Amino acid sequence: MSTDQPSQPNRPNHFPPQHQDRQPGLESDMTPPPEAESPIYKPAGKLSGKVALITGGDSGIGRAVAIAFAKEGADVAIVYLNEFTDARETQRQVEAEGRRCAIFDGDVGDPVFCAKAVQETLNAFGKLDILVNNAAEQHPQDKLEKITPQQLERTFKTNVFAMFYLTQSALPHMKSGAAIINTTSVTAYRGSPNLLDYSSTKGAVVSFTRSLALNLAAQGIRVNGVAPGPVWTPLIPSTFDSQQVAKFGSDTPLGRAGQPDEIAPAYVYLAGEDSSYVSGQVLHVNGGEIVNG
Repeated sequence: MSTDQPSQPNRPNHFPPQHQDRQPGLESDMTPPPEAESPIYKPAGKLSGKVALITGGDSGIGRAVAIAFAKEGADVAIVYLNEFTDARETQRQVEAEGRRCAIFDGDVGDPVFCAKAVQETLNAFGKLDILVNNAAEQHPQDKLEKITPQQLERTFKTNVFAMFYLTQSALPHMKSGAAIINTTSVTAYRGSPNLLDYSSTKGAVVSFTRSLALNLAAQGIRVNGVAPGPVWTPLIPSTFDSQQVAKFGSDTPLGRAGQPDEIAPAYVYLAGEDSSYVSGQVLHVNGGEIVNG
């Protein structure tokens, strides 16, 4: 029997110029497609029998997390906005791992939908052990004055309010040992001159994570975050122009953008018992940038 092990894939340093005219963007239209599944990942049943609800689970980091959770034995529900083809592909990949996957489309900025998504997850699987608040949007502006009240409200609704709404609906059904994982960003720590409102929301996510961890500690529910650096997801070509996309991530210490399958193991760690003494913390998976925060 061969003892050869799969090798780490070659990660691209640059991407072909491309742009999508709609947010949150489609993974199926990206060249090259994001890498959602690592050939060297070795599952060990770390989430066997668990049920996870993941927002933004149709593509990018959310898809990679859904696949990794399924490999570890979890059934998965994913929430997405309107990317039907991408969501069905995530569902296919989760089910290919022998796990169940429910998909729900709607706006996480709507508290009524958030309550419905939690209830439908319970209807499908009977419980909820892991909540991943991952959905986000961003709209670059080079001047503060260009951020309209509508943009500001929309960005905060998706990136911050949604975490409150969904977690409020989920908590009554989560027991001791459950885990909540919030996606923040490197921009929360170093800022971003052209993503003023987005960076502000991600700073709020860090504070929400720390405060909620303290609030829920006595209930045995852990709350943590992941702060990715630049990662190749549909948000990138749907946010930036083609020339910005072509050099996306090249300014990191590692010289390239990350791929979703490089971020997902951080979520697996925070969701499972390996991190049983970790709460109120943020893992920085950012290509080597030191943020000191």
